[in-house]
Order: sequence, then C-alpha cells, then structure tokens
Amino acid sequence: MPKLNVAPTKSSYLELSRQLDSAKEGYDLLDQKRQILVYELMSRLGRARDAERRLNAAVAPAHEALREAVLDVGSAGVDRASLAVVFEHQVELSQQNLMGIRLPTVTAQPAELSVQFGFGGTSAQTDTAMRKFIEVLPLLAELAELENSVIRLARELRKTQRRCNALSKVFIPDYSETIDYILSNLEERERESFIIQKMIKDRLTREAEGSVSHV
Repeated sequence: MPKLNVAPTKSSYLELSRQLDSAKEGYDLLDQKRQILVYELMSRLGRARDAERRLNAAVAPAHEALREAVLDVGSAGVDRASLAVVFEHQVELSQQNLMGIRLPTVTAQPAELSVQFGFGGTSAQTDTAMRKFIEVLPLLAELAELENSVIRLARELRKTQRRCNALSKVFIPDYSETIDYILSNLEERERESFIIQKMIKDRLTREAEGSVSHV
C-alpha cells in the first residue's frame, strides 16, 4: 500500500517526483549545514574548554590574594575598601552571522589601573587581589562569548538534525514508496492495455480472414 493517499495517475507521479527531487536537494543542503554546524560547534567547544582552563588558572592567584587580604585586614575591611573602587571597564557586544545564526562577539577592555585605596585600612594584598581580578576580565568575556555561541550552535544543530531525520526517515521514504506504487500501477495498466489491444487486433484479423474465406 502507498504511504500517501493519492490517485495512481501519471499527473500524481510527475508531481510527487518533483516534490521528491526538491526534498532530496533540501536534504543535501541541510546535511551540509549540519556538517558545518558540527565543525563550528566542536571548534568553539574546544576553545571554550581552553578558555575555561586559562580562566581558572588566572582566577586562582586572585582568590589567593583575596584570602591574604582578608587575613590582613579582615573581611569587613576588604568589603569597605571594595565600596570605594571606581573603574570604567569597556565591554563591547556585537554579533556575527553564521548561516542565519547570530553569534555573539564579546570584548572587554579593563580600565587602566590607578590607586583606589588609602594607606590605612588595607594591605598590599588588597591591591594585588584587585589587580589580578581585573586582569581576568578579558578571559571572562572570551569565555562568555564562546559558551553562548556553543549554546546557540547546539540548539541550531538539534533543529537541523530533526529536519534531516524528517526528510530522510519519513518524507523521502514515504514519497519514494508511493511513487513506486504509482509506477507499478501504471505499468500494470499499460500491460493490460497492450493485452486488450492485442486481443482486439487478433479478433479483427480472424474476422477479416473469415470474411475472405467465405468469399
């Protein structure tokens, strides 16, 4: 039985064949897109892991300096000192287009270091902690960009994979099976028509021969 409820006619065959050809072309394009998405996703995923390692390595001494500052002046002293810190860091957000997917571009430009604490109430470790945390800002921006891109690419890859599956496992097989069914019916009709025509021809021949013999 055919997968699609259509009449087994020549017009149905031509229309379904046209749609099937379009579906196969669409599948080829989607499959190419899927391969590109996989490549871009894996590339950014590797870069994100590397950025995360570099960020963790940079944050560790910053946290260590912060712990030392807390030991020197206490957590309340560090909190009071942090309230006086004023920096204008520059963060720029933009987007790049990849096959219709808008991927973020994030850059962070830390402000130039300047004296933020007085001589009393803080220690050298307070300045060190501040400086080291500021230094990780570009890494944070890089990681944020990569992780966001990975999420968007993964989401688009899932959508593309579902469309590929729908075409390759449902649409194309159903249309192919229906077209085969229509072709089989058309061939059967052609054979029946040929047999009928042959029978008519044989009958006419016999009748003609009978008329000649009576004469």
